[in-house]
Amino acid sequence: MRNDSFTFYVLRYLSLLLIKIMKKLAFIFPGQGSQRVGMGKSLAENYAVAARIFQEADEILGINLSQLCFEGPEEKLRRTEYTQVAVLTCSVATLRVLQEKGLLYEVVAGHSLGEYSALIACCSLSFEDGLKLVQHRATFMEEASQKQASGMIAVLGLDAPKLTAICEEVSGTNGVVQIANYNCPGQLVIAGGTKALEKAIALAEASKAKCRTLPVNGAFHSDLMKPAAENLKKVIKDFSISKPEIKFIANVTGDYIHKPGQIREILIAQVTSPVQWEASVRLMINSGVTTFIEVGPGKVLSGLVRRIDGKVETLNVETSADVENVLSKT
Repeated sequence: MRNDSFTFYVLRYLSLLLIKIMKKLAFIFPGQGSQRVGMGKSLAENYAVAARIFQEADEILGINLSQLCFEGPEEKLRRTEYTQVAVLTCSVATLRVLQEKGLLYEVVAGHSLGEYSALIACCSLSFEDGLKLVQHRATFMEEASQKQASGMIAVLGLDAPKLTAICEEVSGTNGVVQIANYNCPGQLVIAGGTKALEKAIALAEASKAKCRTLPVNGAFHSDLMKPAAENLKKVIKDFSISKPEIKFIANVTGDYIHKPGQIREILIAQVTSPVQWEASVRLMINSGVTTFIEVGPGKVLSGLVRRIDGKVETLNVETSADVENVLSKT
């Protein structure tokens, strides 16, 4: 009986070890809309490597970004010019903690703004260059948003062909409205001018869809962002972009991108192009990813991944408690 018990525990240990070895991790990074007052505070208080990232961001940007993240005010944190650098900084602080803990990941992707965090994670961009580039991006997108009242709407319950037809019907005399995010089955996002969005919402709701306004102040990933893309093109040439050391999936294509020149081009195109998030996640799953770890504030991406494939494991890391939870499960 004693030998049988010993054999059982040895086999159980070996099977658990095999499962651990076989896990293939992807790090995914959130975008604008995931921000909240207090984000990153727990990590900065418990891990020196996270505190250093916030300190570096304060020095690079010349503002007290850490205080804004930790204490608000919320209305300021929601402004695009601050939101994007804040979410990036919080995501990279979280990343550095996980890297320090020795967590190994095989592929990275980010949603919209999160793509810059992903590029830092695969060593294609330095934190300083990524932060400065996002500061430019945010400024340009904010300026473009001020040219016309616009926004973004999540549409639940319509497929892409039906919503595309609605956008085409509305666009023109009503202005611009386009699909901006292909997030997961049953959840798409449209972006455009206020008048066009109102018309599109009416048609979508008439088709039994549910519509929800997103907490952003512009029509990101639409043609209304062309001025921002043109301005980004002028400055991005001054930044160093390296070949990714870890597999990187781009928003614009939903596919792997390897060459620095291609990365530069997709970052410009991304400003006006839809985010192919569902395609990106399916590619990771088809490539053998078993566990998705959302690195940064919120759980939005974890929810989208589960709706794409409920069989994969999803975890998120935003606090020191989350770090310990992830380490115990990976």
